[in-house]
Amino acid sequence: MGFSAPDDKQPTETATEATTAPEVELAAIEECDPEALIRQLAAKEEEIKELREKHEQLLRLVADVENFRKRLEKERTELRDFANESLLKELLPVLDNLELALNHGRDQEACAALVAGVENVLKGFRQVIAKFGVTPIEALGEKFDPTYHNAVMQQEDATVADQTVIQELQKGYLLKNRLLRPAMVVVARQPQA
Repeated sequence: MGFSAPDDKQPTETATEATTAPEVELAAIEECDPEALIRQLAAKEEEIKELREKHEQLLRLVADVENFRKRLEKERTELRDFANESLLKELLPVLDNLELALNHGRDQEACAALVAGVENVLKGFRQVIAKFGVTPIEALGEKFDPTYHNAVMQQEDATVADQTVIQELQKGYLLKNRLLRPAMVVVARQPQA
């Protein structure tokens, strides 16, 4: 197993083949019909155009999928945040009745223990609905806003600015900054001269 010296002819042949390859291609091009080359060029340009169109279609599809994913995530978040909306709407009258019971009980001095118990129930009830994102709308003394207030009556009052809420008949509530129930209010109007 001896090492043999490299064959000097082999690289020379490769070099000769390398130098003759461009000459062969050049000869082939010279032999080609120029119109055939123009047709090949046009075909390649058409192929490039089709590939670009397919690339643009793929980019649009990727963008559509991304938009769909974002929309789906937003809908999932909204569903999670507002799934309890109907239940919470049904619980608001219970909250109203507890507040009415407290107000009535405070007028009667003999029911101090009952009032304290109802106050604790009301406090716990408010804490529970607050965990779900329910917050009361502050209406009394605020400027009337039809987005959050439902005016059921107007009353002349010169002591406050026009369109100010002077009485709250029923509390309004928001569920994570979305209106759950508007506040029923009495709105002040300036007396006519």
